[in-house]
Amino acid sequence: MKIRVGIAGGAGYTAGELIRILLGHPNAELSWIISSSHAGQSITRVHTDLVGDTSLIFADKPDFSIVDVVYICMGHGKSAAFVNENNIPASVKIIDLSHDFRLSAPGNDFVYGLPEMNREAIKNASRIANPGCFATAIQLALLPLAANGFLNEIHVHAITGSTGAGQALSSTTHFSWRNDNVSIYKAFEHQHLKEISQSLKQLMPGFNTPLNFVPMRGNFARGILASVYLDSSLTKEEALALYEFYYKAHPFVTLSTDPIDLKQVVNTNKCLLEVNKYSNKLHVTSIIDNLTKGASGQAVHNMNLMFGLPENAGLYMKPSAF
Repeated sequence: MKIRVGIAGGAGYTAGELIRILLGHPNAELSWIISSSHAGQSITRVHTDLVGDTSLIFADKPDFSIVDVVYICMGHGKSAAFVNENNIPASVKIIDLSHDFRLSAPGNDFVYGLPEMNREAIKNASRIANPGCFATAIQLALLPLAANGFLNEIHVHAITGSTGAGQALSSTTHFSWRNDNVSIYKAFEHQHLKEISQSLKQLMPGFNTPLNFVPMRGNFARGILASVYLDSSLTKEEALALYEFYYKAHPFVTLSTDPIDLKQVVNTNKCLLEVNKYSNKLHVTSIIDNLTKGASGQAVHNMNLMFGLPENAGLYMKPSAF
């Protein structure tokens, strides 16, 4: 079985990562990749890491008659416009990687694509809103607690690599500024807070305590480390049992009994969790690659579920620890 794939918005980091994964996927073939700014050019002119792997050329418009699924890798606001402006057949599934369809609203028929929470709904969906990168790391740190009603006021400090800001240059993405530098941005008002709260309330309807989130820019390219803590009466052993039970059937989330670090997950679709207890504080560390588990790898995981494939099809990727 080959799933015919189209990609809209093919020039950015998430699209490049998606192309790399799909070229190695045993059940997928790329039919077209659209880039309005690079139409007619070779894919490898933009994604130079793919030299020797593909001879595909960027297209200027979609052809929905030759695809089974479309990934939309456009900027926030542009995905909704693409869906509204194109008559996409009901037979073509959609996986959107922007923020446009993540929040529940009247008329929004996209399923929130966090497999560790919505696996069964994803299997039966035709439209998926892929979660945000920070949102993925933080939610995976909290889902077992929410599912069992153990949430109270939450504190999160999380740091992300420079690829999380996308390819467009700004004053805070230049190498000369980012190198040897760390900074806080959007403290307590990051856009991912709404989708995190939405998910926690899905599992724990009475959840209405503060979710305090301080995001940071890191001086590295890829990865997210989220440090999450809250007051808890659970012992460490009770918390570990809770997490092990919740994630036992989910192939990409692993609990570690040893200290974890970003190099263990970069270039993979893994999430590693470390659970500890300090006095009355339960502390959960969550690490992912922002471009794979936090974006394109998770999008392929969603495709696998939608088409009845093994969840890990095309997603075995080894980290580089040195």
